[in-house]
Amino acid sequence: MEILDKDEWKKCVEFHGHVCPGLAIGYRACEALREKLGRGFSKDEELVCVTENDACGVDAVQVLTGCTFGKGNLIYRGTGKMAFSFFRRDTGESIRIVFSPKENIQDKQKKLEFILTAPLEDIFLFKKPSFSIPEKARIFKTVICEVCKEGAPEHKIRLMDGKRVCLDCFVEVNFPYTKLNNL
Repeated sequence: MEILDKDEWKKCVEFHGHVCPGLAIGYRACEALREKLGRGFSKDEELVCVTENDACGVDAVQVLTGCTFGKGNLIYRGTGKMAFSFFRRDTGESIRIVFSPKENIQDKQKKLEFILTAPLEDIFLFKKPSFSIPEKARIFKTVICEVCKEGAPEHKIRLMDGKRVCLDCFVEVNFPYTKLNNL
């Protein structure tokens, strides 16, 4: 079984910029991933991570798994939970790793030490994701906004007054009577 080591922790800290409990959570989540699914670094989209937060731990996930927004195998699902769902495309296996420590430690240094040294079962819940593996990344045609003249992917373009416009230029229309049962 491949487990993480001090050199990998050092890489995470260098990438993130400092040591903190949040980074340690991502680091240990990757250790749990390797223990449970046996997956290492993803050069393309063999491994997909759906992160439910945009906190420090995501930096460790990027460094240790190769899941990145740029490759399309790191997907943000903003629930705010410290949870990571991993999917292996080659085997169809998946796991949802949720930070749920058995101890509630307030002191930052003690919390960091606990996260880095506690058994994985004492800091995480292990579940099946409630959603399917995301489709592979797609490359969309670029469309030029007819207002600001900047390019945006076609799936982010809207029609407004007969013009193709980007999300920055699009003005949402709010109708006062949108709830039918209030009429």
